[in-house]
Amino acid sequence: QVQLVESGGGLVQPGGSLRLSCEASGITFSSYAISWYRQAPGKQREMLATITTSGMTTIYADSVKGRFTISRDNAKNTVYLQMNSLKSDDTAVYYCNARNILHLYWGQGTQVTVSS
Repeated sequence: QVQLVESGGGLVQPGGSLRLSCEASGITFSSYAISWYRQAPGKQREMLATITTSGMTTIYADSVKGRFTISRDNAKNTVYLQMNSLKSDDTAVYYCNARNILHLYWGQGTQVTVSS
């Protein structure tokens, strides 16, 4: 059974930081590219960052470039999203997905709320 479990969300003040984790099980983790998405109420799901299987290549949306960093630890089957300089506009449910040529899996999401 494939599972992607996001964690690390919560309430943070503007300007603060959070680190999200996405832990996978039931897949050969190192053969999947991993992406982080978010969805705010009333808005479409937005791709934030992608990391390739080896971790050598990362891609970021303009909205988070320079503030968010994606990384992975294949030994722990985990991808991280370090989020700095958080703004109220970053409030959303954050999801990870795992993708290869045949399959796409999603996690259940973790809520991030940026508010004073």
